[in-house]
Amino acid sequence: MLTAVVGLGLLLQPLPEAQAAQCPNVALVFARGTFEPPGIGVTGEAFLDALRTRLGGLTVEPYAVDYPASLDFWRVAEGVVDASHEVVTLASDCPATRIVMGGYSQGAAVAVYTTTDAVPAGYVLPDGLAGPLPSGVAQHVAVVALFGKPRDSFVQLIDGGAPPLTIGNLFAAKTIDLCAPADPVCSPTGTDRAAHRAYPVNGMTNQAADFAAQRLNVTR
Repeated sequence: MLTAVVGLGLLLQPLPEAQAAQCPNVALVFARGTFEPPGIGVTGEAFLDALRTRLGGLTVEPYAVDYPASLDFWRVAEGVVDASHEVVTLASDCPATRIVMGGYSQGAAVAVYTTTDAVPAGYVLPDGLAGPLPSGVAQHVAVVALFGKPRDSFVQLIDGGAPPLTIGNLFAAKTIDLCAPADPVCSPTGTDRAAHRAYPVNGMTNQAADFAAQRLNVTR
């Protein structure tokens, strides 16, 4: 599987112009949380707004990952297939577009599985995937923003056969993994279920947008 670590030089260069008129400067590929209606979800919208504020006149276009976001956790695989295809398409058709990946709750699991660099022993890839994202595609992803990512023990409670959530080496330095301390989904000591719904208003979407702007080499 993928073992090379992409250098940070490309990511730290000034943001280029998108090569085609229909290509945005930045594309946000975001997966919503469980039970949210189709779209990028409330957390995704808050993150998108914060990104646009920080990126000034640059175009930022969202892509809503297509998957059920239901209690059937195994169907996260559908989101991984869709997100992977979108990233590959953007890298091919809009090579100057910088990609920001993200997800909230179950959607954060989609983002993590999309960025993994190895298939765990005993697991079979879903139809539509041949393997992890190639390094040549991964270099187009500038940022991965995770909100309320389920801890592995939580995932095992709802799907004992799910693989661990491991961000690949090609994406580790680009990733901001945000967990409210009281959030029981991501924090082993969390006990406040309301904290899991508070990412749009608890300042963490702004924190992620600041991280993204820095990675994209944009100053406010």
